[in-house]
Amino acid sequence: MATPISLARAPAPLITPRACNPRQLVHASAARASPRRGRGRVGRRSLTVPAAAGASASSPGLAPDTGAPAWDALGGVSVLATGTGNAVALTDLWDSTEGVAVVALLRHFGCFCCWELASVLKDSIAKFDSAGAKLIAIGVGTPEKARILADRLPFPMDSLYADPERKAYNVLGLYHGLGRTFFNPASAKIYSRLDNIKEATKNYTLEATPADLTGVLQQGGMFVFRGKELLYSWRDEGTGDHAPLDDVLTACRKIPVA
Repeated sequence: MATPISLARAPAPLITPRACNPRQLVHASAARASPRRGRGRVGRRSLTVPAAAGASASSPGLAPDTGAPAWDALGGVSVLATGTGNAVALTDLWDSTEGVAVVALLRHFGCFCCWELASVLKDSIAKFDSAGAKLIAIGVGTPEKARILADRLPFPMDSLYADPERKAYNVLGLYHGLGRTFFNPASAKIYSRLDNIKEATKNYTLEATPADLTGVLQQGGMFVFRGKELLYSWRDEGTGDHAPLDDVLTACRKIPVA
């Protein structure tokens, strides 16, 4: 049975831990926001990946104060196909010469904001196709959890992959932690999208949430590659802080400099 969601409008709220249960969002007027960390990410073109932001000490991530070309950093990362569960090298999913790929990293398959993002991405596939770009959506969790989202939203399984160990997230330096997930001011923007969230989560279920709840604290991001070159990067500052779709499409259409 689908889990109903009740979303109350509130002025500039933050997300509290009760929002793990998407039956309701709670305004946390007294919550303390975590300070912003890291460099700006709005449409910033970068050929290197910073050290994993907010990653735990056990995360493989890149070493502090070092960088590596994003393509090279992803070379050892595999994701699991939603339909078959088979492992596939992430960088094998698009042409390494001139292929354009939109790599969209959702927080996790049980995140209701990510169901909204997945819905937007699905509705934009024709736009990605017209820009010559391939959509690759990745979420934290197992292929079984990914299939719940794919079946209920629905979302095309051949564009959806699982990363249960968050390897791609760590390598790409995406944020992780309690403050980023529940108390970051950037999350307030979800309240301007309540109607979209309600529509996208009509068939939502908590069953898609990862069994390993450390995955719930993962933030997402958006990256656009042309072959091995990173054209665009966005790291979500907080839950629901998604990349502007127009910026992503603009990056897809960018003509390489000869």
